[in-house]
Amino acid sequence: MKTIPLKDGQTVLLRESIKSDASELVDYLQKIGSESDFLTFGPGELSVSVSDEEAILEESYTAKNKIMLLALIGNKVIGCLHFTGGVRARTRHTGEFGVSLLKNYWDQGIGTTMVRELIQWAKDSSVIRKLNLRVRSDNDRAIFVYEKLGFIQEGLITREFCISGQFFDCIYMGLSID
Repeated sequence: MKTIPLKDGQTVLLRESIKSDASELVDYLQKIGSESDFLTFGPGELSVSVSDEEAILEESYTAKNKIMLLALIGNKVIGCLHFTGGVRARTRHTGEFGVSLLKNYWDQGIGTTMVRELIQWAKDSSVIRKLNLRVRSDNDRAIFVYEKLGFIQEGLITREFCISGQFFDCIYMGLSID
């Protein structure tokens, strides 16, 4: 667990998710889809039930190569980072993550701190040796943060996202954990 003091006096708690977070997380996911076009889903596109989310959280909590970190103010989820490692022996050492924050909390260092926590978790693990992510090529703020944390650009996939009929490219980025 880690706390982040905000300029407005609030305190954000970062911690690993638990099964009882499912309902609040489902509410968060419904909100976040309408706040940014940089996500892989938009408003109403992500339909997950509380019981489905409970199963996801339980699996993330017990697996050695998965983690879901939440950023909370009180009991309200304001941010989420989910890392999923490979399911087979040859790929269990690597995986991909996504991170999101409610728009009211952008530019306060919360997302950066969440990724730093993921990096430390990976270094402390006996399994994870590589972190991967995908980011829209026009998401300059996110790319800057990832590069600041040591991620390197490893590839470009054209036309990966289609939003309102417009295509966007995606950059694959990675960080070796050694």
